Amino acid sequence: MFEQLNRDIQAVMDRDPAVKSRLEVMLCYPGFKALRAWRRSHRLYLKGHFLLARLINTRCRKRTGIDIHPGATIGQGLFIDHGSGTVIGETAILGDNVTLYQGVTLGGTGKDTGKRHPTLGNNVTVGAGAKVLGPINIGDHVKVGAGSIVLKDVPSHCTVVGNPGRIVRQKNPDDNRVDLNHGDLPDPMLDRMESLYTRMTQLECTLRDYAKHLGCEHCDSTDCPNRPKEQN
Repeated sequence: MFEQLNRDIQAVMDRDPAVKSRLEVMLCYPGFKALRAWRRSHRLYLKGHFLLARLINTRCRKRTGIDIHPGATIGQGLFIDHGSGTVIGETAILGDNVTLYQGVTLGGTGKDTGKRHPTLGNNVTVGAGAKVLGPINIGDHVKVGAGSIVLKDVPSHCTVVGNPGRIVRQKNPDDNRVDLNHGDLPDPMLDRMESLYTRMTQLECTLRDYAKHLGCEHCDSTDCPNRPKEQN
């Protein structure tokens, strides 16, 4: 029990630069409290005490704003930063060293039965407000950008952004660090808009050169009022 407690505290110490002491983690961090409550409720859930497990879950949700279903499967080193509005569904499976920010939902997409929540690999980071929905698989070392909605499987070592989520970057497979950098996410829509603007500018220059070649700044019509008059 004390070994598990130490691992939960160390996960916060390693990934939150704001923490000052281990005692602060135990007394002030809602993510840590929610994880400890989930461990108690999960043991009861596995023994078939479903109502008592849900009562612990309900009490924890009211205190922390974090809803982790007792049936979820969570590995070692989970870190829930701030955590308000975070939801983890019943059949969700989380690997080791997963990081979730506030407002994250690991949920389902309907009233399906059986496995209906996502499976996250090891060292996955899910940004604030992101939604990972359905029985999909998120590979190891994946980073999901804030506000993204992921509905399809994501291979390992990828970065996903947007709605719906699209893979925009793939990391070096040899880099096994937990990536918490949310300030270095590409914007594929902005890149496309800039590319379109550049292409339109090139076309305008081509049309302008063609019009000048015909003797008119705007068009090749002889009726154009802007066409230079012929000199006698």
